[in-house]
Amino acid sequence: MIGTAYAQSAGGATGSEFLSLLPMIGIFVVFYFLLIRPQQKRAKEQKAMIEALQKGDECVTAGGIVGKVTKLDENYVTLQVGGTEINFQRNAITALLPKGSIKAM
Repeated sequence: MIGTAYAQSAGGATGSEFLSLLPMIGIFVVFYFLLIRPQQKRAKEQKAMIEALQKGDECVTAGGIVGKVTKLDENYVTLQVGGTEINFQRNAITALLPKGSIKAM
């Protein structure tokens, strides 16, 4: 009345393990192209802009202060803001403005 029971082979499990990892690999690839890569590109552009600062450039700081570069140091920048000179770290500079932007304000 009771039939013979046979064991199932273990060889088919390796394919399903790879398929279970496939969605996680896909998510990592999406995160790389949508988040990591653009952030690295933006950081590289910011670093190049900070290294290219010159005396006389007009720029904006992270706090929104607009000024003209009067002195450059290895780590610091002195900006002239309305007749007053203020020292900032180079990393505080967020954007360069076209020449003459301060007079137009």
